Amino acid sequence: MALRYQKGAPMAQISVTVNGKLRKADVEPRLLLVHFLRDQLRLTGTHIGCDTSQCGACTVAVNGRSVKACTMFAVQADLTQITTIEGLGSEGQLHPLQEGFWEEHGLQCGYCTPGMIMSALNLLQENPKPSEEQIREGISGNFCRCTGYQHIVNAIQHVADKR
Repeated sequence: MALRYQKGAPMAQISVTVNGKLRKADVEPRLLLVHFLRDQLRLTGTHIGCDTSQCGACTVAVNGRSVKACTMFAVQADLTQITTIEGLGSEGQLHPLQEGFWEEHGLQCGYCTPGMIMSALNLLQENPKPSEEQIREGISGNFCRCTGYQHIVNAIQHVADKR
């Protein structure tokens, strides 16, 4: 649920490129990036799972690096490029990581999946051929309560092997 602010609270204008589209908005300085994405831009693939930055469900890419959107204010994202799960793939075409999660059964309830994929994206950009141990380390900031992680690791390895 979005935080509500009193009328007349000071606002800050931000300009961000989200999934390739320039977006300008007035935001309250203490608005979290996750709430900006979900509530103002209606990009609800970025999930809120714990409100304590523990679970990683809110992971997005800011200037190509994984960031937990619940740990960053929207004003801190001014003049950045943000990619959310909605920005991967294209119309009718899954991103290779999305396809890998599908093919290797790397999801169950799906709640952690967007954040897991965004963390994996960053991992594979930094290390295109990670070992199983490196994959597990790369996704260690993301919790999955359903799968036991093995299929998630398999999905990421599948994508790395296909490259």
